[in-house]
Amino acid sequence: MSSDRSRMLRRQAFFWGMTALVVLTLLYIFSGILLPFVFGMAIAYFLDPVADWLERRGLSRLTASLVILLVFIIVLTGTVLVIVPVIGSQIASFVERLPTYLDRLQQLALQARAGPLQWLFPGDEATLKQDFGKIVSEGSGLVSTVMASLWTSSLAVVNFLSIFVVTPVVAFYLLLDWDRMVKRIDDWIPRQHVTTVRRLANEIDRAVAGFIRGQSSVCLLLGTYYAVGLSLVGLNFGLLIGLFAGLISFVPYVGSTIGLILALGVALVQFWPDWIWVVATLAVFFTGQFLEGNILQPKLVGASVGLHPVWLMFALFAFGALFGFVGLLIAVPAAAAVGVLMRFVINQYLQSEMYFGRSLGQEPVLPGAIEGHPMRQALDAEFKPSATAPDASSTA
Repeated sequence: MSSDRSRMLRRQAFFWGMTALVVLTLLYIFSGILLPFVFGMAIAYFLDPVADWLERRGLSRLTASLVILLVFIIVLTGTVLVIVPVIGSQIASFVERLPTYLDRLQQLALQARAGPLQWLFPGDEATLKQDFGKIVSEGSGLVSTVMASLWTSSLAVVNFLSIFVVTPVVAFYLLLDWDRMVKRIDDWIPRQHVTTVRRLANEIDRAVAGFIRGQSSVCLLLGTYYAVGLSLVGLNFGLLIGLFAGLISFVPYVGSTIGLILALGVALVQFWPDWIWVVATLAVFFTGQFLEGNILQPKLVGASVGLHPVWLMFALFAFGALFGFVGLLIAVPAAAAVGVLMRFVINQYLQSEMYFGRSLGQEPVLPGAIEGHPMRQALDAEFKPSATAPDASSTA
């Protein structure tokens, strides 16, 4: 019986392993056209609870889907029309001033080399200029490479117009049929594993929804705080740098670090030698880091999500390298799914015969119960009555 069960489990593992391999291969092949479909699926996934709520209030699924998507499109369009012009003008101005900022930073480095901070800048002036130019060229080259990669991998076939046209259509039909699709997939699950699969699916759903909703709230609050704080300090492009730092805070601590570097560079160029405003700029980010780590992350995301920042960064890099911008979108749910599955596998291992080294139906054999074992001999010598000991009754 156990051999038949083992063969069946091996066949199922082979089947699902091959299925996962085929799915990943298809994702890789069609990654260039998947962007609107991934956007549409994400929108449907996060708006499905709202549709269910409206259904419980008496609306049909069709009406609920239409109302939700219409409101979503109106809000998104209004946000884009208000924010994009402001951000676009700041980006254009920042790019225009960037050469001046870089020259000023180089001059400040040369001045610092002649002062008490000389130990930070070893080498002569020519070497310092060469190193600075190398850093600038490598940084600009990296940005150009990333942007070119995103463009060629994601928008070679599907341009922005098709994304805005196809995504709402995909989101509408998926939102309309979401419950039926989930029911159909549930019917395909092998019956003997249906309870386990449902439990794992619920854990993955909680991890994905909890992280994305919680971390999105963290990003929004941090972006607003950084933008307002840097603007109050009077930093040039404070709104742009603050919103950018909040946006990339989706990976914990990364957004604050990159935003701090950008803001510090601009603050040194703009305020130096009036160092009080440079310190104020640093204080904005250090305070934001404190709020993120001690209040926002524990309250809005929590430890139950189970996505470690290092694992999340690895997933973003790995899926981004494999599937381009589409990979960045699916990295978080994929990382959550893999994390839940790995915890399940480890838990199964800790309860298996492989971990205990014996059949689970057998009682554990202690070393002291084995004849001839040194521990058994020691126990006998300590507690077993000696054959030569006098009988207590006879002495009485």
